Amino acid sequence: MTSVAEPIAGAPRTKTAAAAPAITLPAVSERELRLDLFRGLALWLIFLDHLPNNILAWLTIRNYGFSDATEIFIFISGYTAAFVYGRAMLQSGFVIASARIMRRVWQIYVAHVFLFTIFLAEVSYVAARFENPLYTEEMGIMDFLKQPDVTIIQALILRFRPVNMDVLPLYIVLMLFLPLILWLMKWRADVTLLLSAVLYAVTWHFDLYLSAYPNGAWFFNPMSWQLLFVFGAWCALGGANRMSRVMSSRLTLWICAAYLVFAFFVTLTWHFPQLGFLMPRWLEKWMYPISKTDLDVLRFAHFLALAAITVRLLPKDWPPLKSAWLRPLILCGQHSLEIFCLGVFLAFAGHFVLTEVSGNSPIMHFLVSLAGILIMSGMAWVISWYKRSADKDAKKGIGNADMAGGSL
Repeated sequence: MTSVAEPIAGAPRTKTAAAAPAITLPAVSERELRLDLFRGLALWLIFLDHLPNNILAWLTIRNYGFSDATEIFIFISGYTAAFVYGRAMLQSGFVIASARIMRRVWQIYVAHVFLFTIFLAEVSYVAARFENPLYTEEMGIMDFLKQPDVTIIQALILRFRPVNMDVLPLYIVLMLFLPLILWLMKWRADVTLLLSAVLYAVTWHFDLYLSAYPNGAWFFNPMSWQLLFVFGAWCALGGANRMSRVMSSRLTLWICAAYLVFAFFVTLTWHFPQLGFLMPRWLEKWMYPISKTDLDVLRFAHFLALAAITVRLLPKDWPPLKSAWLRPLILCGQHSLEIFCLGVFLAFAGHFVLTEVSGNSPIMHFLVSLAGILIMSGMAWVISWYKRSADKDAKKGIGNADMAGGSL
């Protein structure tokens, strides 16, 4: 982090710089399609990773480095949230912006509860219909079947979560603190990022965590993952522009490439134990375990290296961003909440098909994975079409069912 702040800290203070706002926002213009593209890609990768023993999961980035699609999703979520609500805070003030953020938090929470209900029904039905209780154990809902009254309360306060449902509770907690994050960044953006890093270090040093039900801790520790979310917000609110000189440096590019190659060869030793002799014992002792729960610094650095090279290779005006081939990915990224929930549902459905119907054949792995991606893309297109139609009706002054009679 110090390398990012050094060019700013070392710059001489002038009257103009002192009068400048702590955060800066680019002018409202065309949508940043790269963010939508990679958020959509993260959703596809999460779906593939959530299919147990999925052969196509070998195509996801988790097998070739320390980080995975979760880092992409959380960083972009922080970036886009700060871009949208940071502008609201600058224009409308803290209270109005906070109210809008809380409304979004409520939407995410309702989506989580709805997904929880549907997921429980899906798993319970399959387990009973096919007389296979292992599904309830695999998906982590055994405690719900034993104590449904207690478990539902724990689920509502985000302490109980079945398998594959850890991302939304993390996102809810991070968004709850977004008003404070934006308020601090409006004061001093770089200091806010530094405070986030301090919290991250304190969390590791004192082993801080949020407890889960019935035992254990949150799979994604918000006190650690907030660093990536805040870093995304910092980049959106002028940080990316301020460190553009560092990011465009050839030295930075080579350091990032070298780190990615190093991470690739380390992960090879995980998949091929016979290559274990390539890893010195002292290095293993220093590196392992690489915690996903607490966002290990090696994972964070791996994401930064990927992001730096990606930004360098894919400029904002990259022509394929407007192509029809990438349109499904971009649409999924633009409707990430709905598509993520659908992906969790489809992942278990795919698990059921691979286990009970197909005999776990490689061809079925491909077909189930492709079917899930096509369904997610189709749903994203339907949502986009509906919103375009609603916008056209609103411009024409035509009412719709959502507006009739007020809110329910």
